[in-house]
Amino acid sequence: MARQISLREFQQSLAQRLREAQAATEQSSRLGVQAGEGYWLLKLDETDEVLPLPEISPVPLTQAWYLGLANVRGVMANVVDFGAFLGSEITTRTPDCRLVLVAERYQSYSGLLIGRMMGLRNIQTLEALEASAGQEREAWVGGTYRDAEGRTWKELNMAALVANENFLNVGA
Repeated sequence: MARQISLREFQQSLAQRLREAQAATEQSSRLGVQAGEGYWLLKLDETDEVLPLPEISPVPLTQAWYLGLANVRGVMANVVDFGAFLGSEITTRTPDCRLVLVAERYQSYSGLLIGRMMGLRNIQTLEALEASAGQEREAWVGGTYRDAEGRTWKELNMAALVANENFLNVGA
């Protein structure tokens, strides 16, 4: 005989299933961006905000990829051309460019200039790629994936990036 449940139990059960479904989606969703020639996946909880490019004040005697400082709501943020940091050409500033702010918990007060937003990506729909034998990978590169269009995506480990000595050494 089927057990009857109250409307309250049904609503609680439904709410729990919706929370679980949302949590599963958030864990597998990544922000897709293009930086230089590469495609990158950023965990949503490792970024604070994505902004149109603010005015940037250059700082002399710094690396070419270090663009300078930007005032973001009264806080000075370091601005790094992420594509140029990775070895590509300096990013041409277009209306598609965005500043991705590093999550505040990392206390980096930095933003990454990216060339273009690519939308949300679900890593469960991407093919995970194995690292080639002998291929050395930077510490800030997490997994590598391929999408249905054949593009290769690298997952960014923000904590490793903002702790990386090369990232921290902006002096020329």
